[in-house]
Amino acid sequence: MEQTTTHGMAATGTPAEGQHHPIKLYLVVWGWLFVLSLFSYLVDYFHFQGYLRWSLILLFMTLKAGLIVAVFMHMAWERLALTYAILLPPLAVLVFVALMVAESNYTLFMRTTFLGPDG
Repeated sequence: MEQTTTHGMAATGTPAEGQHHPIKLYLVVWGWLFVLSLFSYLVDYFHFQGYLRWSLILLFMTLKAGLIVAVFMHMAWERLALTYAILLPPLAVLVFVALMVAESNYTLFMRTTFLGPDG
């Protein structure tokens, strides 16, 4: 068995076993990115409005980002601990932002209830 370096290369300079990804995988991902981008543009083309519009745009954006991170940044082949170390902090930030939004809505509600609309 060949000894590998940290970049997936064998000590001899050739790619280590298990690091070859077929070109078909990348072409399929490019195809999905194109389809998801098309759907994102169709949201504007069909004039979706309100929460439906923003939900669809955010959904397509998240799916595209997930594909890019998983395949092109090779996160699908990384150890689970490294994946958690990279993906959990942004998710925690999103949870904290959601909590701040909820608290700001509560604060605004309490101010308008007790101080009036001009308060």
